[in-house]
Amino acid sequence: MTSDDRIEVSLHELAHARTGDKGDRANISLVPYDPAAWDFLRAEITAERVKAWFAHRNAGKVVRYELPKLPAFNFVLDDVLQGGVNGSLNLDGHGKSLSFHLLAMPVRAPRALVDAARQVRRR
Repeated sequence: MTSDDRIEVSLHELAHARTGDKGDRANISLVPYDPAAWDFLRAEITAERVKAWFAHRNAGKVVRYELPKLPAFNFVLDDVLQGGVNGSLNLDGHGKSLSFHLLAMPVRAPRALVDAARQVRRR
């Protein structure tokens, strides 16, 4: 595969997310629209990359749990809610807004995976 076979897109082109929060911890589940994208996402969306993406929120420990039979990933982010939803002066600091931030992450994805995800979303 050459670099010409890849295009830069936001992560939301390949996956959707669900999230929850408790205290100062958020968990974000990332689910590819097309299961064929799971291996690509596994290689690209690491715990380290997610932690760097949330650096502006002072994310502490980030753990990625792999759920290949679903297929999905669950990211647990500590210290990312600035003290927790009820303890923060920040507006909308809870998990749901953080899932949209994750989905805005740019990725250079194989065009075929992007096209397949778009087909699934059209159904």
